Amino acid sequence: MAKLILNRLSKTFDLGGRPAVNDVSLTVREGGFLALLGPSGCGKTTVLRMIAGFEQPTDGSILLGERLLADASDMVPPEHRNMAMVFQSYALWPHMSVAENVGYPLKVRGISGEKRQRKVKGALSAVRLESFADRRPADLSGGQRQRVALARCLVTEPDVVLLDEPLANLDRHLRQEMEETFREFHARSGATMIYVTHDQAEAMALATDVAVMSEGRLLQVATPEEIYARPEGRLVGGLVGQGAILSLPSPEGDRRHLDWPAVQRLLTAEGDAPRADILVRPQDVEIAAEGAAVTVLSVLFEGERYALRLSLPDGQALRAFSRRPVKVGEALSIVIRSAWRL
Repeated sequence: MAKLILNRLSKTFDLGGRPAVNDVSLTVREGGFLALLGPSGCGKTTVLRMIAGFEQPTDGSILLGERLLADASDMVPPEHRNMAMVFQSYALWPHMSVAENVGYPLKVRGISGEKRQRKVKGALSAVRLESFADRRPADLSGGQRQRVALARCLVTEPDVVLLDEPLANLDRHLRQEMEETFREFHARSGATMIYVTHDQAEAMALATDVAVMSEGRLLQVATPEEIYARPEGRLVGGLVGQGAILSLPSPEGDRRHLDWPAVQRLLTAEGDAPRADILVRPQDVEIAAEGAAVTVLSVLFEGERYALRLSLPDGQALRAFSRRPVKVGEALSIVIRSAWRL
């Protein structure tokens, strides 16, 4: 296996129109698990389709190690890339058994007999479906069908596995179960995995690296921890996590991480100083005896805690959590333990 490299990748569908993907460069490390995260229409699925070989770049190139997979003038066919793709719709043959579905890629490659049976059995064992080998897809639940699609990927021992919003059709319980299956699959296969999603919780739970996209452009690539704690810019800060972005006087110098004394100075500053975007996460907002005055706008009970929406005196809103119930309209004092200048 080798690194997957996207070099200034662009794709335009309409001549003279806005690019669906615009000058995207990133390197997916060998054996890594990259999540392409962004809202619908941001270009993430187009990037995935170009990697798979279903679309040709308008500009830029795609390389697997030193091997050129595609550029504007040449393209390796999908079947010669040693990649596997898991679709949102599962894409299983309804007239085939589970074992036949899983073994189909091997059949296409001319692998038969005991070797194919052994590989199919191993792939089904990896996704805990050995006892379902003779069933048809119609007899399976959504989560089981998704595991069959994963086994079909595993059986070919691909260099790269591409996943296009594979959990979108599943309920919350099955999503959590499948997230664990994906993690096991990644650890077992050792394949490089690229996972397209608009759900930031999925991206954070699964990926070793997250690439955030908006309007065809790549905004930031980092580990989940880095992208959550230190987002680059307002768009990334708004897409990742539940934080509120406040407009406050710009802090002095190039300092980006702000503690409570620094935030308090900004909240109480007077005059017409230049403004900056300050990201505040709800877990960093603490109800206190003394602090900044806020009014409770809404309260949502989440079982182990209450999710609050609060208003500062100037009308700006932020979020917080509370262990005790509060009432809409109640006046509180808060301390913001940590904030991040975008």
